[in-house]
Amino acid sequence: MIPFLLLVSLLTMAMTQPNWEVFQSFDGKFKVLTPGEMVKKENAIKTEIGELKYITYLHQPVEKNSDNLVYMVSYCDYPKYSIHSDSTELVKDFFETTVETAVESVKGKLSYSSDITMNEFPGKLWRVDYNEGKALIKTKSFLVKNRYYSIQVISLKDKGMNLQVDKFLDSFSLLSGDDNVNR
Repeated sequence: MIPFLLLVSLLTMAMTQPNWEVFQSFDGKFKVLTPGEMVKKENAIKTEIGELKYITYLHQPVEKNSDNLVYMVSYCDYPKYSIHSDSTELVKDFFETTVETAVESVKGKLSYSSDITMNEFPGKLWRVDYNEGKALIKTKSFLVKNRYYSIQVISLKDKGMNLQVDKFLDSFSLLSGDDNVNR
């Protein structure tokens, strides 16, 4: 009897889960699994090193009881000679500043942060709790040559430990042969 109940539970969960599809951005040179349509937004951000074009693809589920509020991939290209993935000390400072800025931008609290890599490119994984502890943002980011990628999922705290968060974050990869994003 128990195996039958387990089977019914698994089937019910499978029917309520979104259909995940591969989303590819040829301009962004990446692909990621997503539970729905990704919408593209572009912003120009003025910085000390000039204006940066920030490209974001995001999906916001329309279901009221969705486990996650936003799935997002962003990237921007830094000017040549400003930052590069093989500049060890600069990369360390770059990621520390990036995490600090992310925490400050939502007036949140850093829950954890660790160094990661993808195809030997440096990266960072972190989680920020914000909105008085009611919401969280989990982020993976990478520096590929002089292109910065940020992959994020925003969730309500009580739903933040769901399998879709890591499914999305872990599915991100560079398109084949594009390890040389910007030379």
